[in-house]
Amino acid sequence: MKNYILAFLFLVMGAYEVTAQQFVRLSLEDALSYSLENNSNAKNARLETLISKATVKETTADGLPQINGSFGINYNPSIPVVFLPNDGPFANPDIPGDVIPARFGVSYQSTLAANVTQMLFDGSFFVGLRAAKTYKNLTDLDLVKAENDVIESVKKAYFGVLVNQERIKLAKANLSRIDTLLQETKALNEAGFAEKIEVSRIQVQRNNTYTQVERSQAALEISEQILKLQMGMPMEFDLELTESLETINPIEELDALLAEEGTERVEVKQLNTNIELINLDLKNNHAQYMPSIDLVGNMQRLGAGNTLKTTFNKQNWFGSSLIGLSMSVPVFDGLRKSARIQKNRIQIQQLENQRYFLNESIKNEVFTAKTNLRNDLEVLNVQRENLELAKEVYDISKIKYNEGVGSNLEVVEADAALIEAEINYLSALYDGLIAKVDLEKALGLLSTEN
Repeated sequence: MKNYILAFLFLVMGAYEVTAQQFVRLSLEDALSYSLENNSNAKNARLETLISKATVKETTADGLPQINGSFGINYNPSIPVVFLPNDGPFANPDIPGDVIPARFGVSYQSTLAANVTQMLFDGSFFVGLRAAKTYKNLTDLDLVKAENDVIESVKKAYFGVLVNQERIKLAKANLSRIDTLLQETKALNEAGFAEKIEVSRIQVQRNNTYTQVERSQAALEISEQILKLQMGMPMEFDLELTESLETINPIEELDALLAEEGTERVEVKQLNTNIELINLDLKNNHAQYMPSIDLVGNMQRLGAGNTLKTTFNKQNWFGSSLIGLSMSVPVFDGLRKSARIQKNRIQIQQLENQRYFLNESIKNEVFTAKTNLRNDLEVLNVQRENLELAKEVYDISKIKYNEGVGSNLEVVEADAALIEAEINYLSALYDGLIAKVDLEKALGLLSTEN
Protein backbone atom coordinates (compact mmCIF):
# COMPACT_ATOMS: atom_id res chain seq x y z
CA MET A 1 0.00 0.00 0.00
CA LYS A 2 2.86 2.32 0.90
CA ASN A 3 4.61 1.84 -2.44
CA TYR A 4 1.30 2.32 -4.26
CA ILE A 5 0.68 5.63 -2.54
CA LEU A 6 4.21 6.89 -3.20
CA ALA A 7 4.08 5.84 -6.84
CA PHE A 8 0.70 7.51 -7.23
CA LEU A 9 1.97 10.74 -5.71
CA PHE A 10 5.04 10.83 -7.93
CA LEU A 11 2.88 10.31 -11.01
CA VAL A 12 0.62 13.12 -9.89
CA MET A 13 3.61 15.39 -9.28
CA GLY A 14 4.92 14.70 -12.75
CA ALA A 15 1.60 15.59 -14.33
CA TYR A 16 0.92 18.62 -12.16
CA GLU A 17 -0.04 21.90 -13.82
CA VAL A 18 -0.50 25.22 -12.09
CA THR A 19 -3.97 25.60 -13.52
CA ALA A 20 -5.25 22.31 -12.06
CA GLN A 21 -5.41 21.25 -8.42
CA GLN A 22 -4.52 17.64 -7.70
CA PHE A 23 -6.31 15.59 -5.06
CA VAL A 24 -4.61 12.94 -2.95
CA ARG A 25 -6.67 10.49 -0.87
CA LEU A 26 -4.87 9.48 2.32
CA SER A 27 -5.65 7.26 5.26
CA LEU A 28 -3.74 7.85 8.48
CA GLU A 29 -1.46 4.92 7.69
CA ASP A 30 -0.77 6.30 4.20
CA ALA A 31 -0.02 9.72 5.63
CA LEU A 32 2.46 8.26 8.12
CA SER A 33 4.18 6.12 5.48
CA TYR A 34 4.52 9.09 3.13
CA SER A 35 5.80 11.29 5.96
CA LEU A 36 8.53 8.86 7.01
CA GLU A 37 9.83 8.93 3.44
CA ASN A 38 9.50 12.63 2.69
CA ASN A 39 9.66 14.63 5.92
CA SER A 40 12.86 16.71 5.91
CA ASN A 41 13.89 15.77 9.45
CA ALA A 42 13.43 12.06 8.75
CA LYS A 43 15.40 12.31 5.51
CA ASN A 44 18.25 14.14 7.23
CA ALA A 45 18.30 11.54 10.00
CA ARG A 46 18.62 8.78 7.40
CA LEU A 47 21.45 10.68 5.71
CA GLU A 48 23.16 10.97 9.10
CA THR A 49 23.13 7.17 9.42
CA LEU A 50 24.91 6.98 6.05
CA ILE A 51 27.49 9.45 7.33
CA SER A 52 28.06 7.28 10.41
CA LYS A 53 28.59 4.21 8.21
CA ALA A 54 31.18 6.14 6.21
CA THR A 55 32.81 7.21 9.49
CA VAL A 56 33.21 3.56 10.53
CA LYS A 57 34.86 2.78 7.19
CA GLU A 58 37.08 5.85 7.53
CA THR A 59 38.22 4.82 11.02
CA THR A 60 38.79 1.20 9.93
CA ALA A 61 40.99 2.43 7.09
CA ASP A 62 43.51 3.81 9.62
CA GLY A 63 44.35 0.22 10.63
CA LEU A 64 44.95 -0.95 7.06
CA PRO A 65 48.21 -0.57 5.12
CA GLN A 66 48.86 2.96 3.94
CA ILE A 67 50.63 2.98 0.56
CA ASN A 68 51.82 6.13 -1.15
CA GLY A 69 53.63 6.48 -4.42
CA SER A 70 55.73 9.40 -5.57
CA PHE A 71 57.52 10.53 -8.68
CA GLY A 72 59.75 13.52 -9.17
CA ILE A 73 62.16 14.98 -11.65
CA ASN A 74 64.60 17.81 -10.96
CA TYR A 75 66.66 19.99 -13.25
CA ASN A 76 69.77 21.72 -12.00
CA PRO A 77 70.54 24.79 -14.14
CA SER A 78 73.68 25.21 -12.11
CA ILE A 79 75.18 22.13 -10.46
CA PRO A 80 76.31 22.81 -6.89
CA VAL A 81 80.04 23.15 -6.25
CA VAL A 82 81.92 21.09 -3.64
CA PHE A 83 85.29 22.39 -2.45
CA LEU A 84 88.32 20.09 -1.89
CA PRO A 85 91.64 21.06 -0.33
CA ASN A 86 94.32 21.83 -2.93
CA ASP A 87 97.11 20.02 -1.13
CA GLY A 88 98.34 16.55 -0.47
CA PRO A 89 97.33 13.88 -2.93
CA PHE A 90 94.58 16.13 -4.38
CA ALA A 91 96.92 19.02 -5.11
CA ASN A 92 96.61 20.51 -8.58
CA PRO A 93 99.45 22.85 -9.54
CA ASP A 94 97.38 24.28 -12.34
CA ILE A 95 94.97 25.82 -9.78
CA PRO A 96 96.51 28.78 -7.99
CA GLY A 97 94.19 28.71 -4.97
CA ASP A 98 94.31 26.49 -1.88
CA VAL A 99 90.98 24.82 -2.75
CA ILE A 100 89.75 22.89 -5.73
CA PRO A 101 86.12 23.64 -6.87
CA ALA A 102 84.45 20.44 -8.04
CA ARG A 103 80.95 19.95 -9.35
CA PHE A 104 79.40 16.66 -8.20
CA GLY A 105 76.08 15.95 -9.86
CA VAL A 106 74.30 15.99 -13.17
CA SER A 107 71.77 18.31 -14.74
CA TYR A 108 68.77 15.96 -14.43
CA GLN A 109 67.73 13.66 -11.62
CA SER A 110 64.52 11.62 -11.24
CA THR A 111 62.97 9.60 -8.39
CA LEU A 112 60.28 6.88 -8.39
CA ALA A 113 59.32 5.62 -4.92
CA ALA A 114 56.66 3.69 -2.97
CA ASN A 115 56.21 4.01 0.81
CA VAL A 116 54.25 1.53 2.93
CA THR A 117 53.15 2.01 6.54
CA GLN A 118 51.28 -0.62 8.56
CA MET A 119 50.11 0.14 12.07
CA LEU A 120 51.10 -2.70 14.42
CA PHE A 121 49.85 -1.25 17.69
CA ASP A 122 47.95 1.89 18.62
CA GLY A 123 45.58 1.79 21.58
CA SER A 124 43.70 4.83 20.32
CA PHE A 125 42.85 3.07 17.04
CA PHE A 126 40.94 0.20 18.63
CA VAL A 127 39.07 2.52 20.97
CA GLY A 128 38.31 4.84 18.07
CA LEU A 129 36.95 1.95 16.04
CA ARG A 130 34.57 1.01 18.85
CA ALA A 131 33.58 4.68 19.20
CA ALA A 132 32.78 4.92 15.48
CA LYS A 133 30.52 1.86 15.67
CA THR A 134 28.86 3.25 18.80
CA TYR A 135 28.31 6.54 16.99
CA LYS A 136 26.59 4.60 14.21
CA ASN A 137 24.29 3.05 16.82
CA LEU A 138 23.55 6.56 18.10
CA THR A 139 22.58 7.80 14.63
CA ASP A 140 20.28 4.78 14.26
CA LEU A 141 18.60 5.83 17.51
CA ASP A 142 18.46 9.42 16.28
CA LEU A 143 16.62 8.15 13.20
CA VAL A 144 14.09 6.33 15.39
CA LYS A 145 13.62 9.51 17.46
CA ALA A 146 13.17 11.62 14.32
CA GLU A 147 10.61 9.17 12.94
CA ASN A 148 8.74 9.15 16.25
CA ASP A 149 8.60 12.94 16.18
CA VAL A 150 7.28 12.83 12.62
CA ILE A 151 4.62 10.27 13.58
CA GLU A 152 3.56 12.40 16.54
CA SER A 153 3.29 15.63 14.54
CA VAL A 154 1.54 13.99 11.57
CA LYS A 155 -1.00 12.20 13.77
CA LYS A 156 -1.87 15.41 15.58
CA ALA A 157 -2.08 17.34 12.30
CA TYR A 158 -4.23 14.59 10.73
CA PHE A 159 -6.61 14.65 13.70
CA GLY A 160 -6.75 18.43 13.47
CA VAL A 161 -7.93 18.21 9.85
CA LEU A 162 -10.58 15.63 10.75
CA VAL A 163 -11.92 17.75 13.60
CA ASN A 164 -12.04 20.86 11.41
CA GLN A 165 -13.85 18.93 8.69
CA GLU A 166 -16.43 17.85 11.25
CA ARG A 167 -16.66 21.40 12.55
CA ILE A 168 -17.50 22.64 9.05
CA LYS A 169 -20.19 19.97 8.62
CA LEU A 170 -21.82 21.01 11.88
CA ALA A 171 -21.44 24.71 11.11
CA LYS A 172 -23.08 24.28 7.70
CA ALA A 173 -25.87 22.21 9.22
CA ASN A 174 -26.39 24.98 11.79
CA LEU A 175 -26.47 27.59 9.04
CA SER A 176 -29.01 25.56 7.06
CA ARG A 177 -31.14 25.14 10.18
CA ILE A 178 -31.07 28.82 11.07
CA ASP A 179 -31.77 29.80 7.43
CA THR A 180 -34.90 27.66 7.50
CA LEU A 181 -35.98 29.24 10.77
CA LEU A 182 -35.28 32.71 9.37
CA GLN A 183 -37.40 32.07 6.27
CA GLU A 184 -40.24 30.72 8.37
CA THR A 185 -40.11 33.69 10.73
CA LYS A 186 -40.03 36.17 7.83
CA ALA A 187 -43.11 34.48 6.40
CA LEU A 188 -44.85 34.73 9.77
CA ASN A 189 -43.87 38.37 10.03
CA GLU A 190 -45.26 39.12 6.59
CA ALA A 191 -48.48 37.33 7.59
CA GLY A 192 -48.69 39.37 10.78
CA PHE A 193 -48.04 36.46 13.15
CA ALA A 194 -44.52 37.48 14.20
CA GLU A 195 -42.91 40.75 15.15
CA LYS A 196 -40.03 42.36 13.28
CA ILE A 197 -37.79 41.99 16.33
CA GLU A 198 -38.13 38.22 16.07
CA VAL A 199 -36.84 38.35 12.51
CA SER A 200 -33.96 40.60 13.57
CA ARG A 201 -33.08 38.31 16.46
CA ILE A 202 -32.81 35.31 14.14
CA GLN A 203 -30.91 37.37 11.54
CA VAL A 204 -28.28 38.18 14.20
CA GLN A 205 -28.01 34.47 15.03
CA ARG A 206 -27.73 33.68 11.34
CA ASN A 207 -24.90 36.18 10.85
CA ASN A 208 -23.02 34.70 13.81
CA THR A 209 -23.47 31.20 12.41
CA TYR A 210 -22.26 32.29 8.98
CA THR A 211 -19.15 33.78 10.61
CA GLN A 212 -18.58 30.45 12.34
CA VAL A 213 -18.73 28.66 8.97
CA GLU A 214 -16.12 31.03 7.50
CA ARG A 215 -13.83 30.62 10.50
CA SER A 216 -14.17 26.85 10.34
CA GLN A 217 -13.29 26.88 6.63
CA ALA A 218 -10.18 28.98 7.31
CA ALA A 219 -9.19 26.68 10.16
CA LEU A 220 -9.55 23.65 7.89
CA GLU A 221 -7.37 25.16 5.18
CA ILE A 222 -4.70 26.06 7.72
CA SER A 223 -4.76 22.60 9.29
CA GLU A 224 -4.44 20.98 5.85
CA GLN A 225 -1.39 23.13 5.11
CA ILE A 226 0.13 22.14 8.46
CA LEU A 227 -0.48 18.46 7.68
CA LYS A 228 1.17 18.76 4.26
CA LEU A 229 4.12 20.58 5.81
CA GLN A 230 4.60 17.86 8.43
CA MET A 231 4.31 15.18 5.75
CA GLY A 232 6.79 16.84 3.41
CA MET A 233 4.13 17.06 0.69
CA PRO A 234 4.06 19.97 -1.80
CA MET A 235 1.58 22.64 -0.80
CA GLU A 236 -0.03 22.61 -4.25
CA PHE A 237 -1.85 19.34 -3.57
CA ASP A 238 -5.33 19.08 -2.10
CA LEU A 239 -5.98 16.38 0.48
CA GLU A 240 -8.92 14.07 0.91
CA LEU A 241 -8.74 12.09 4.15
CA THR A 242 -10.36 8.67 4.13
CA GLU A 243 -10.58 8.28 7.92
CA SER A 244 -13.46 9.48 10.10
CA LEU A 245 -13.59 10.57 13.72
CA GLU A 246 -16.01 7.75 14.52
CA THR A 247 -13.63 4.97 13.43
CA ILE A 248 -10.17 6.47 13.96
CA ASN A 249 -9.83 5.43 17.63
CA PRO A 250 -12.16 2.69 18.89
CA ILE A 251 -12.76 2.78 22.64
CA GLU A 252 -11.26 -0.72 22.95
CA GLU A 253 -7.89 0.62 21.75
CA LEU A 254 -8.02 3.45 24.26
CA ASP A 255 -8.77 1.09 27.14
CA ALA A 256 -5.91 -1.19 26.07
CA LEU A 257 -3.58 1.80 25.82
CA LEU A 258 -4.43 2.90 29.35
CA ALA A 259 -3.45 -0.56 30.60
CA GLU A 260 -0.07 -0.54 28.81
CA GLU A 261 3.16 -0.39 30.80
CA GLY A 262 5.15 0.84 27.83
CA THR A 263 8.68 0.10 26.59
CA GLU A 264 12.06 1.72 27.03
CA ARG A 265 11.97 5.15 25.42
CA VAL A 266 14.37 5.92 22.60
CA GLU A 267 15.52 9.02 24.53
CA VAL A 268 16.86 6.73 27.28
CA LYS A 269 18.70 4.63 24.70
CA GLN A 270 20.19 7.79 23.19
CA LEU A 271 21.42 8.96 26.58
CA ASN A 272 22.90 5.53 27.38
CA THR A 273 24.73 5.56 24.07
CA ASN A 274 26.10 9.04 24.77
CA ILE A 275 27.40 7.79 28.12
CA GLU A 276 29.05 4.89 26.30
CA LEU A 277 30.70 7.34 23.88
CA ILE A 278 32.12 9.42 26.72
CA ASN A 279 33.46 6.25 28.37
CA LEU A 280 35.17 5.34 25.12
CA ASP A 281 36.65 8.82 24.91
CA LEU A 282 37.95 8.29 28.44
CA LYS A 283 39.57 4.99 27.38
CA ASN A 284 41.04 6.73 24.35
CA ASN A 285 42.70 9.37 26.50
CA HIS A 286 44.14 6.63 28.72
CA ALA A 287 45.35 4.73 25.63
CA GLN A 288 47.29 7.76 24.43
CA TYR A 289 49.78 7.18 27.25
CA MET A 290 50.88 3.98 25.47
CA PRO A 291 53.41 3.95 22.61
CA SER A 292 52.40 3.37 19.01
CA ILE A 293 54.31 1.02 16.73
CA ASP A 294 54.30 1.04 12.93
CA LEU A 295 55.93 -1.17 10.33
CA VAL A 296 57.47 0.95 7.57
CA GLY A 297 58.79 0.03 4.16
CA ASN A 298 60.24 1.96 1.24
CA MET A 299 61.27 1.12 -2.30
CA GLN A 300 62.71 3.63 -4.71
CA ARG A 301 64.65 3.97 -7.92
CA LEU A 302 66.87 6.89 -8.78
CA GLY A 303 67.87 7.96 -12.23
CA ALA A 304 70.14 10.74 -13.49
CA GLY A 305 71.65 12.12 -16.68
CA ASN A 306 73.26 15.18 -18.14
CA THR A 307 70.37 15.48 -20.61
CA LEU A 308 66.66 14.85 -20.16
CA LYS A 309 66.81 12.02 -22.70
CA THR A 310 69.64 10.11 -21.05
CA THR A 311 67.99 10.53 -17.64
CA PHE A 312 65.54 7.77 -18.54
CA ASN A 313 68.12 5.35 -19.91
CA LYS A 314 67.89 2.01 -18.14
CA GLN A 315 71.55 1.90 -17.25
CA ASN A 316 71.25 5.22 -15.39
CA TRP A 317 68.59 3.93 -12.92
CA PHE A 318 69.42 2.27 -9.59
CA GLY A 319 67.16 0.85 -6.90
CA SER A 320 67.12 0.82 -3.10
CA SER A 321 64.74 -0.38 -0.38
CA LEU A 322 64.29 -0.52 3.39
CA ILE A 323 62.09 -2.21 5.98
CA GLY A 324 61.90 -1.05 9.58
CA LEU A 325 59.91 -0.38 12.71
CA SER A 326 58.87 3.01 14.00
CA MET A 327 57.81 3.56 17.59
CA SER A 328 56.45 6.78 19.05
CA VAL A 329 56.53 7.11 22.86
CA PRO A 330 54.61 9.96 24.54
CA VAL A 331 56.77 11.58 27.19
CA PHE A 332 55.17 14.82 28.39
CA ASP A 333 52.29 16.85 26.93
CA GLY A 334 51.87 19.50 29.61
CA LEU A 335 49.23 17.35 31.43
CA ARG A 336 46.83 17.76 28.52
CA LYS A 337 45.67 14.12 28.56
CA SER A 338 45.20 14.27 32.33
CA ALA A 339 42.90 17.29 31.94
CA ARG A 340 40.91 15.50 29.24
CA ILE A 341 40.46 12.47 31.51
CA GLN A 342 39.18 14.68 34.32
CA LYS A 343 36.77 16.35 31.89
CA ASN A 344 35.49 12.95 30.69
CA ARG A 345 34.76 11.84 34.25
CA ILE A 346 32.81 15.01 34.95
CA GLN A 347 30.86 14.62 31.68
CA ILE A 348 29.91 11.07 32.67
CA GLN A 349 28.57 12.34 36.00
CA GLN A 350 26.54 14.98 34.18
CA LEU A 351 25.01 12.41 31.82
CA GLU A 352 24.22 10.06 34.68
CA ASN A 353 22.38 12.90 36.41
CA GLN A 354 20.49 13.56 33.17
CA ARG A 355 19.61 9.87 32.90
CA TYR A 356 18.15 9.81 36.41
CA PHE A 357 16.12 12.96 35.73
CA LEU A 358 14.98 11.61 32.34
CA ASN A 359 13.73 8.35 33.88
CA GLU A 360 11.83 10.26 36.55
CA SER A 361 10.45 12.67 33.94
CA ILE A 362 9.20 9.77 31.82
CA LYS A 363 7.39 8.29 34.83
CA ASN A 364 5.73 11.65 35.42
CA GLU A 365 4.95 12.01 31.69
CA VAL A 366 3.26 8.59 31.63
CA PHE A 367 1.24 9.38 34.75
CA THR A 368 0.20 12.78 33.38
CA ALA A 369 -0.68 11.39 29.94
CA LYS A 370 -2.82 8.58 31.39
CA THR A 371 -4.56 10.99 33.74
CA ASN A 372 -5.24 13.44 30.92
CA LEU A 373 -6.59 10.71 28.64
CA ARG A 374 -8.93 9.36 31.33
CA ASN A 375 -10.12 12.88 32.11
CA ASP A 376 -10.56 13.76 28.44
CA LEU A 377 -12.60 10.60 27.87
CA GLU A 378 -14.86 11.51 30.79
CA VAL A 379 -15.22 15.06 29.49
CA LEU A 380 -15.96 13.68 26.02
CA ASN A 381 -18.77 11.52 27.39
CA VAL A 382 -20.23 14.51 29.23
CA GLN A 383 -20.01 16.74 26.15
CA ARG A 384 -21.56 14.02 24.00
CA GLU A 385 -24.47 13.84 26.44
CA ASN A 386 -24.72 17.65 26.48
CA LEU A 387 -24.84 17.66 22.69
CA GLU A 388 -27.69 15.17 22.63
CA LEU A 389 -29.56 17.17 25.26
CA ALA A 390 -28.99 20.42 23.37
CA LYS A 391 -30.40 18.83 20.21
CA GLU A 392 -33.41 17.62 22.15
CA VAL A 393 -33.97 21.06 23.69
CA TYR A 394 -33.73 22.73 20.29
CA ASP A 395 -36.17 20.28 18.68
CA ILE A 396 -38.71 20.80 21.49
CA SER A 397 -38.30 24.59 21.35
CA LYS A 398 -38.80 24.54 17.58
CA ILE A 399 -41.93 22.40 17.86
CA LYS A 400 -43.37 24.67 20.58
CA TYR A 401 -42.63 27.75 18.47
CA ASN A 402 -44.23 26.27 15.36
CA GLU A 403 -47.33 25.37 17.41
CA GLY A 404 -47.52 28.87 18.87
CA VAL A 405 -46.86 27.88 22.47
CA GLY A 406 -43.19 28.87 22.52
CA SER A 407 -41.32 32.09 21.94
CA ASN A 408 -38.87 33.02 19.22
CA LEU A 409 -36.32 33.94 21.87
CA GLU A 410 -36.51 30.43 23.29
CA VAL A 411 -35.65 28.93 19.87
CA VAL A 412 -32.73 31.33 19.34
CA GLU A 413 -31.32 30.55 22.77
CA ALA A 414 -31.73 26.81 22.17
CA ASP A 415 -29.92 27.15 18.83
CA ALA A 416 -27.06 29.07 20.45
CA ALA A 417 -26.83 26.42 23.17
CA LEU A 418 -26.72 23.70 20.51
CA ILE A 419 -23.91 25.43 18.64
CA GLU A 420 -21.95 25.85 21.88
CA ALA A 421 -22.50 22.16 22.73
CA GLU A 422 -21.22 21.16 19.28
CA ILE A 423 -18.10 23.30 19.69
CA ASN A 424 -17.45 21.89 23.17
CA TYR A 425 -17.94 18.33 21.93
CA LEU A 426 -15.49 18.77 19.06
CA SER A 427 -12.96 20.40 21.37
CA ALA A 428 -13.26 17.50 23.81
CA LEU A 429 -12.92 15.02 20.96
CA TYR A 430 -9.75 16.72 19.68
CA ASP A 431 -8.31 16.88 23.20
CA GLY A 432 -8.93 13.15 23.56
CA LEU A 433 -7.17 12.38 20.29
CA ILE A 434 -4.17 14.50 21.25
CA ALA A 435 -4.08 12.91 24.70
CA LYS A 436 -3.93 9.47 23.05
CA VAL A 437 -0.92 10.49 20.93
CA ASP A 438 0.78 12.00 24.01
CA LEU A 439 0.28 8.74 25.91
CA GLU A 440 1.65 6.69 23.01
CA LYS A 441 4.73 8.91 23.04
CA ALA A 442 5.11 8.67 26.83
CA LEU A 443 4.89 4.87 26.68
CA GLY A 444 7.34 4.64 23.78
CA LEU A 445 4.68 3.11 21.52
CA LEU A 446 4.62 5.58 18.65
CA SER A 447 4.62 3.66 15.38
CA THR A 448 2.65 3.33 12.16
CA GLU A 449 0.66 0.52 13.78
CA ASN A 450 -0.67 2.67 16.64
